[in-house]
Amino acid sequence: MLNVGKLNEGVVLDHIKAGKSMSIYRDLHLDEIENCVAIIKNARSGKMGKKDIIKIEASIDKVDLDILGFIDHNITVNIIKGGKIVEKKNLTLPKRIINVIKCRNPRCITSIEQELEQVFLLTDEDKAIYRCMYCEEKYD
Repeated sequence: MLNVGKLNEGVVLDHIKAGKSMSIYRDLHLDEIENCVAIIKNARSGKMGKKDIIKIEASIDKVDLDILGFIDHNITVNIIKGGKIVEKKNLTLPKRIINVIKCRNPRCITSIEQELEQVFLLTDEDKAIYRCMYCEEKYD
């Protein structure tokens, strides 16, 4: 059995679908921070069978919860202080996401004006449907 050291201060992203941790690592730009990051892939889980876990030795402000909520709002975010979980954050689908996904509509203003931010708004929370703020193209 693999034993990954205890985190004294930081954030643990738990209940990540097995195999998704590397894409989350990239999407959260964790490769750009100077802090220690541990990725555990395919850990045994009673609830999920297998899961991934990311441990980040940094404060919660280094983690964009909107991006994480968009990727998978079922991920558990544990905040660790003094080696103990002091807070668990529940993720929700963000109402607005910026520069996470790109509009695929070739007639959208974002295709012409490269400097414009890619802004998507949550239009149907039950079905997790996002639409481009400029052209209302649906994101699949």
